[in-house]
Amino acid sequence: MKKINLPPYAPILMESTRAIGYSLEAAIADVVDNSIAAEARNIRINFFPVDEEYVYILDDGYGMNDEEITNAMQYGSKSPNEVRDLNDLGRFGLGLKTASLSQCRSLTVVSKKYEKIVCRQWDLDYIASTEEWSLKELEGEEIENLPGLDALRALNTGTLVVWQNLDRMRLGEVDFESAMGKKMDEVRAHLSLVYHRYLSNEMGNKKITITLNNLQIEPDDPFLEKKSEVPMDDETMVIGDSRVIVRTYILPHPSKLGKAEIDKLGGKEGIRRQQGFYVYRNKRLLVWGTWFHMMRQAELSKLVRIRVDIPNDLDDLWTLDIKKSTAIPPEIVRRNLKALIERMSEKSKRTWTFRGKKEVDDHIEHVWNRLKTSTGGYLYEINRNHSIIENFIQQYPDAKKFLFAILKQIEGAIPLNALYVDLSADEKIDNETLNSLDDVKGVLKQVLSTTDSNIRGDIFESMIVSEPFIQFDEELRKAFEKGEFND
Repeated sequence: MKKINLPPYAPILMESTRAIGYSLEAAIADVVDNSIAAEARNIRINFFPVDEEYVYILDDGYGMNDEEITNAMQYGSKSPNEVRDLNDLGRFGLGLKTASLSQCRSLTVVSKKYEKIVCRQWDLDYIASTEEWSLKELEGEEIENLPGLDALRALNTGTLVVWQNLDRMRLGEVDFESAMGKKMDEVRAHLSLVYHRYLSNEMGNKKITITLNNLQIEPDDPFLEKKSEVPMDDETMVIGDSRVIVRTYILPHPSKLGKAEIDKLGGKEGIRRQQGFYVYRNKRLLVWGTWFHMMRQAELSKLVRIRVDIPNDLDDLWTLDIKKSTAIPPEIVRRNLKALIERMSEKSKRTWTFRGKKEVDDHIEHVWNRLKTSTGGYLYEINRNHSIIENFIQQYPDAKKFLFAILKQIEGAIPLNALYVDLSADEKIDNETLNSLDDVKGVLKQVLSTTDSNIRGDIFESMIVSEPFIQFDEELRKAFEKGEFND
């Protein structure tokens, strides 16, 4: 056997892995994953954009000793096929290194455990000069000036990750200080969404606190759980010994949300773009705003959000990438999800069609009927059997032909194009709020005043389940019981 001596490849490999494609926010999130896996409850992110700029991430997790920190700094320190702790957010054993060095040329990790502080450093310039895997072990005065060190010392246990020589973050920036501030705003928004279930008091989940330059990051709930409809029970898919849990949300119509809520959902355009699946791995958001090519984004499905919880032992089936930014559902899951989205899409359409009305559609007498024509289109006509129309015709039978002719003219003049534009813009349609309680009471009283007292109760019951009276059914029933419609 003849041995072939290969040229030193450490500098080439480490420089190459910097181009994996991490964004700043994804890189910081990858480091935060390690903090959560270390059972940290408080994670502090600080950045300093002037002079000797740096970014550091400090946590109060269980820390590392000499052997553990050396292992953590090795490339591929864990096999992706290794059985992991249920709460482990890693996979390849590459995240800390590749994420950090995608943004900087110097990565220093300092950890405290059992009152002892240990430190390791990857310095790409030093590695280039030695042409070897030259992991530095720093101690004593070598680490005294590291940003965040005093804060680490004040903890019982914890880990400090420091990025320095931020060459990739500086790339193409004229005013780095200003650019850094904007980038960190994006980091804040990203962490707020990705870890919203950790940052909130979700049942069964230990709460963590993340600060960015000492300002606490608040959770950004993409489902508006307190306001949204959960139209069905959670579905559980069993794959081997693992379970995938699916929950569906239908957001309220944008006209019923405040400006702050709409902004949190990404604005009016963001609501449309962010429809679809939200895939979580151990309650950490991986992928969102996609239908995985199972359906197209559409206006009438834009209120649907489907939360999919997967465990970390299904990573290989979901083809999870190193950055944890891509996950593709396996065929067994796709089949179940496809059936689910068809049902949920129809429910979302109902939210648009009957928004603002009580959800008892089978028993509501609507003013408008929606009919499918023989050519495959749709026709909207005024309900000739509506209680108000029937009562009018009973009182004025000779006017029936003339009334129906007027209704026909109204139906033919519906401004459909203008309505489509207004509905697509998510603006509140004021027609839905024109009827006040007093207005509806007045109409009902006028109709009942012309009916025989013996059948007045029956007429009232037939009208109370029709539009617009059903919007105020409780108030109108109380008024009827008090005899307010007797005169």
